[in-house]
Amino acid sequence: MGQTEKPIAAVTAPKDAEPATRRANAAVLAALPFEDRGDFEDARRGLIAALPGGEIRGDGGNVVWNLRAYEFLNGRDAPPTVNPSLWRMAQLNLENGLFKVVDRVYQIRGLDLANMTIIEGDSGLIIIDPMTTREVAAAGLALYFAHRPRRPVVAVIYSHSHVDHFGGAKGVASDEDARAGRVAVIAPDGFMEAVGGENVLAGNAMTRRAQFQFGSLLPPGERGQVDAGLGKVTARGTVTLIAPTTLIVEELETRTVDGVDIVFQLAPDSEAPAEMHMYFPQLRVLNMAENATRHLHNFIPLRGAVVRDPRLWSGYLSQAIEMFGERSDVLIAQHHWPTWGRERVVDFLAKQRDLYKHVHDQAVRMMNLGLRPGDIAERLTLPPELAREWSVRGYYGTISHNAKAVFQRYLSWYDGNPANLNPLPPVEGARKTVAYMGGAAQVTARAREDFANGEYRWVAQVMNQVVFADPDNAEARALFADALEQLGYQAESATWRNAYLYGALELRNGVMKLPPRAILSPDLLRAVTTDIFFNFMAVRLNAARATGHRFTINWRFSDTGETLALNLENATLTHIMGKQAASANASVTTTRATLDALALRRTTPAEAIQAGTFSVSGDWQVLPKLFGMLDDFTMMFDILTPGKGAA
Repeated sequence: MGQTEKPIAAVTAPKDAEPATRRANAAVLAALPFEDRGDFEDARRGLIAALPGGEIRGDGGNVVWNLRAYEFLNGRDAPPTVNPSLWRMAQLNLENGLFKVVDRVYQIRGLDLANMTIIEGDSGLIIIDPMTTREVAAAGLALYFAHRPRRPVVAVIYSHSHVDHFGGAKGVASDEDARAGRVAVIAPDGFMEAVGGENVLAGNAMTRRAQFQFGSLLPPGERGQVDAGLGKVTARGTVTLIAPTTLIVEELETRTVDGVDIVFQLAPDSEAPAEMHMYFPQLRVLNMAENATRHLHNFIPLRGAVVRDPRLWSGYLSQAIEMFGERSDVLIAQHHWPTWGRERVVDFLAKQRDLYKHVHDQAVRMMNLGLRPGDIAERLTLPPELAREWSVRGYYGTISHNAKAVFQRYLSWYDGNPANLNPLPPVEGARKTVAYMGGAAQVTARAREDFANGEYRWVAQVMNQVVFADPDNAEARALFADALEQLGYQAESATWRNAYLYGALELRNGVMKLPPRAILSPDLLRAVTTDIFFNFMAVRLNAARATGHRFTINWRFSDTGETLALNLENATLTHIMGKQAASANASVTTTRATLDALALRRTTPAEAIQAGTFSVSGDWQVLPKLFGMLDDFTMMFDILTPGKGAA
C-alpha cells in the first residue's frame, strides 16, 4: 500500500442486510462454538502495553495506522451485516501492543497486518519481520523500548518474501548498519528473487488487486472493512528493504546469533516462494512464520501470486512436528497470537497439517474424477473433525478458491472443455449473452426477482454481464453493487468480504482518483538485483513502440562491478548478465542509483550525461529511444467495468 492511499467515505451509503443475509449469518452463529473463549485469553496473554492512543503517525503527521477506527468492534455481538465468525476474528485481531511470550521473547502485535517478533540476545536485539513500513516498525520498536532496556538491534531476520514481513526494515536498522556488519540481515535462500517476482514484475497489478483483498480504501465499519483475516489491514507509510547479508541455504541449518541458537527449517514454495521456520532450543519456542497461522491460508491470494503447493506446505508442517513438536513449549507465528503448552502446539500443528493436505488431496481426487474447478469448489468441504475448529476457518483463504488453485497448479486455467478454450472476450461475450437473454431491461427485471429471493451469487453473475455489455447502465450497476454487498455481508473470509464490498463501492462511485505514485517503491527498486531490474524493464516495453527497432546496449556499473548486454529485437528485450557484446550500438557506464533514477523518471539520459553520472560511447540516442518505449503503469485500472479501451 502506498503512502497516498487512505480510506475514503463512500459517496453512496452502504445498505442494510437483506432478510436472506440475516438468515445466513444466523445459521453461522448457531453452527459454531462461540461459547469457546480460549482464543481471547491467548490473544491477551502477556500484554505489557497497548499502542498509545491507538494510532501511529508518519514524519509529516499523517496517520499511517489507526486502531481507533475499529472501536465499533469492542464488546458487541455481530451485527447482521457481518458474518459472526469473521466478527469474532476481527475482535481478536484488535488486540494490540507489546506482548511477552516467554522470557527473552516479545511480540509487537496489532500495529500492522503482521507481527514483529523481538528476541533478546546476549548483547542486543534480534528482530524477526519488521512489518510493512518504516513508520510502524519504528513505532513498534519504540513501544518495546518504552518498557524494556534500550539495546542495539544486532540482527534482522526475514521469515519470508512478502512485503508485510520486510517493508519496515529501515525502521529498525539501516543500510549502513548492514554494510558495516553491525546488523546481520538473514533471509531464506531465493528471497531477493521472490521479492522481485511478486513485488516488482507484477507489482502494479497486484497492488490494484490488493485494494479489493484488504479493503484498504473501504471505510472501516460494520457495513465496511472490519478485518483482513491475517490482521486488521496493511499499514501505510514507506516500504523499505535492506538486502540480506546472509542466506539460509540448507534444508536444516543451525546458527548462533548473538548467543541465541536458531535452527532454521527452509520451507520453499509453501506460503511464499522463499520461507523458513525457526526453532529456538534454549527458549523452547517454535516460530512457524506464516505457514501455521490461525485460519486457512491462501493457495493463491486474491491479489494474485504464483500458485502455492499445499502438498509441500503440509509436508513442512509434518517435518516441524517431528523435529520440534515435543521440544516446544510455545508456538509463535508472524501473524495472530501464540499457542502455549506442548500438547496444544502439536495438536494445532497437526490440524494445520491435515487442513492443507485434505484440501489438496480431495481437490486432486475430484479433478481425477473429471470434475471442473467450479464443481470442486462447490463440493469440497472439511471433515467434521476440522469443520468446527476455529483455527482452520477460512478468514483469509477459502476452500472454494483454494480448490480452484489446486486445479490450476496441476491442470492450468483450462477446464478441459473446448467451449472454454477460446471464448469471446468479456465485452463482446457479454453483449451477445445479454442479447440472447432478451436485452438488458429483461435481464435486470428477472435479476431483481432473484435478488428478492436471496440468489445474490447469480444476480452478481448476470449483472456483471449487463455491465460489460452496457457500462453506462445505471440500473444494472446499482443491482450489481447491491448483490455484491449482500455477498460481502455473508462472507466469513475477510478477503472475500473486502472484495465484495469494495466492488460495490466502485460500482456506485466509480474508480477512486488517487494522487500519482511512483511506479515502485524507490527503496524496493534499489534493493532488487540488476538482473531483476532489467526483467522489469522488459515487461514495461510497449511492443508497438518498439516494433521496427533493433539495437544492443552494453551496460557497466561502476559501483557494483556488474556488466550485461541488453538486446532489443523483434519488439522484445533480452539481456545476458556478465556479457559485453562486440558489436553494441552503445556502451554505457553508470551506477545503479542513476539507473534507478531513470526508471523512476527522476532524470533523463541526456540530463544524466550532462550531470556526469552516465557516460556513453557509440550512439547515445538509443538510450532515450529505449526509455521512451517503456510504459508507466497506472494502478487504478478498471476491474468491475470494461474501461475506456475495452470496446
